[in-house]
Amino acid sequence: MRSHLLGRVTLQELKALDGWLTPAQRSLFDSMHRADQRHGLDVVASLRAAGHREPDLLLAGLLHDAGKGPDVGLRHRVAWSLGERYGPSVLRIARHLPGFGVRLERIARHAEASAELCLAAGCSARTADLIRHQAQPLDPQLGEALRLADAQN
Repeated sequence: MRSHLLGRVTLQELKALDGWLTPAQRSLFDSMHRADQRHGLDVVASLRAAGHREPDLLLAGLLHDAGKGPDVGLRHRVAWSLGERYGPSVLRIARHLPGFGVRLERIARHAEASAELCLAAGCSARTADLIRHQAQPLDPQLGEALRLADAQN
């Protein structure tokens, strides 16, 4: 919650992205909610700290939450987390709140949506697959590295 409310992306971090993202990938990053941008940068930092340099993995780490969109806010994320913790009845109730249904659905399907957005932005099929299977990795090395870095951040 703290990172959602206080997380910032510095001008220096944004400039560093220009060195390795294509314009389409940068546009996708720019379209993300600030909290998801911060999270993606933190995931990349964790991956790099663990010695990972694979461009497909780093792109997956940066953009894996792009499918949530810019309007999934703190309230929706809290409702989702409570649903994960206490069961689907929480989500059934939350879906009836104004604006929650579509955003909770977007959270539920964000991995697939993020993968498709990344493909449209010119990322590789490998990057998209890492994102698509972020919760249950198929790739035992890179996929698991993404899952762990995501969980740490």
